[in-house]
Amino acid sequence: MSTTVERPTSAAGSAQPHSGRPLQRAGAWARRAPLLPALIFMIIVTQLPFVGTLVISFMNWNAYYPDEVGFAGFDNFGRVLGDINTRNAIFTTILLTVSVVLISLLLGMLIALLLDRTFRGRGIVRTMMITPFLVVPVAAALLWKHALFNPEYGLLNGVLTWIFGANAIQPDWVTVAPLTSVVIALVWQWTPFMMLILLAGLQGKPLDVIEAAQIDGCSGWQIFRHMTFPHLRQYLELGGLLGSIYIVQNFDAVFTITSGGLGTANLPYTIYQVFYTAHDYGRASAAGVVVVIGTILIATFALRTVSSLFREEGSK
Repeated sequence: MSTTVERPTSAAGSAQPHSGRPLQRAGAWARRAPLLPALIFMIIVTQLPFVGTLVISFMNWNAYYPDEVGFAGFDNFGRVLGDINTRNAIFTTILLTVSVVLISLLLGMLIALLLDRTFRGRGIVRTMMITPFLVVPVAAALLWKHALFNPEYGLLNGVLTWIFGANAIQPDWVTVAPLTSVVIALVWQWTPFMMLILLAGLQGKPLDVIEAAQIDGCSGWQIFRHMTFPHLRQYLELGGLLGSIYIVQNFDAVFTITSGGLGTANLPYTIYQVFYTAHDYGRASAAGVVVVIGTILIATFALRTVSSLFREEGSK
């Protein structure tokens, strides 16, 4: 007859499973502690100014009338949306953003399809195609304004003179087509960005399916329409959304090329005028909040697109 001897459970033994929790919490904080300075810095640099802008947007604050500072409620937002100049700036911002994004996506896709082929010197060509995106925005705008658009010594009028002779028309491109001039300068700078995103998408296309389609006699257009383009759809969406986030906030090209004149003033330039010329801090802050809200909406769609891309890549 065997007997079973039970080991007594001590108080210290019963506390062992719980004694590891403080150590786990300490380890988690030890891993997170190096990130706290960066987090605090980001909060100070990004969130505190936005909170200040949000507070000022509800105030009646004009530097020309310092004795009339007070709470204004939603009056500044009503003035922003009711002002004809602001509405024109909103329309110009939308037109500028849509034009630049669509043209950049189209050109970027064509260049990406060409650079996806194998040829001698492909690495050098890819590096050269990325160069416009690396140029400082103000420097790029000055380059287009003076080196290309200038009616006296610009490259475009020089080409016209070389083709048609000394009697060729020498138009002032910025005056004749101001918004188009800004669009061209931004397209030149943002096409490499779109090309990079689409080229990365082309690297992940299913080569075995495409080779099978070629064996079956599909033409190049059929392969692009039914295989390559559907594969690039989400990359096109990502490039369009990310480009829209930055181009909505573009100030450099408008300020440098046209100084906001001739119907090219977008929302960022209008905010600059209201703040530094009219010194109406409340209305300028309200307009800035409107831009931030629009940018957040676009960024939300961009994050969803990025998340869907990661999910698809993870499921492969």
